[in-house]
Amino acid sequence: MSINASYAGREYAPNAPYQVAREKIREFAAATGNTHPAHLDIEAARGLGYPDLVAPVTFAVIIAQRAEAQLIEDPDAGIDFSRVVHADERFTHHRPIVAGDEITTVLHVDAVVERAGLAMVTTRCELFGDAALSDHVATVRSTLAVRGEDA
Repeated sequence: MSINASYAGREYAPNAPYQVAREKIREFAAATGNTHPAHLDIEAARGLGYPDLVAPVTFAVIIAQRAEAQLIEDPDAGIDFSRVVHADERFTHHRPIVAGDEITTVLHVDAVVERAGLAMVTTRCELFGDAALSDHVATVRSTLAVRGEDA
């Protein structure tokens, strides 16, 4: 099955909120080698003016990938995850993500382009700090390269 190009322009319903936990921030910081005290120590973060631990900027990928699962797991989308290579990831932050945030995500499929046995699927995840979608926290743009069956 090939990628369903008609998915370009699709917007998914908002995901259930992701609870940003202190330990998840600490674990992500450790996994990525980020030792800034604002990611690890509440008092250090508060001393810098934040209400709680601050997530590293790339932490948003954890939340975005959870939303992107809606597309990946949709059998009609035609994406075989075993053939996926992550091609690009871009972050635009409107405010820091901090422990205690409840992030609601809306997934958009911005483009599906197939060439020579390779499909490029570009998604955009809009992250909000409220269910009303008025507290715009970040935008995560991802491009997935999906190899065709003959590639």
